Amino acid sequence: MYTLAIVLIFIVCLLLVLVVLVQNSKGGGLAAGFTGSNQIMGVRRTADFLEKATWYLAGALLFLCILASAAIPRHESAKGSIMSEQIQSAVDPTQAPNFPKSADQIETAGQGAEQKAE
Repeated sequence: MYTLAIVLIFIVCLLLVLVVLVQNSKGGGLAAGFTGSNQIMGVRRTADFLEKATWYLAGALLFLCILASAAIPRHESAKGSIMSEQIQSAVDPTQAPNFPKSADQIETAGQGAEQKAE
């Protein structure tokens, strides 16, 4: 269900982009090409159609986003969620990190790292 909703969201987004790009806020765009008086759909009707299509596609996008958020797959194991397992297996946050205390320990740590690199 989730995958279907995501695919439909992408299709609606593409259609919405196309419809918005075709429009021109001043009545131009592709609608300006239909200036003939003998046209069945005149400039005004084309602009009305594009505006209605924009509203319907925006509403469909809103509905599909809500549907997709409700259909997100929840993978929970017997112990709990994956995130809670990762939190439980993390290092103890109350434990302080072990920093070298003197310059000698820093040098010996650096030499050990150089020997490992070789």
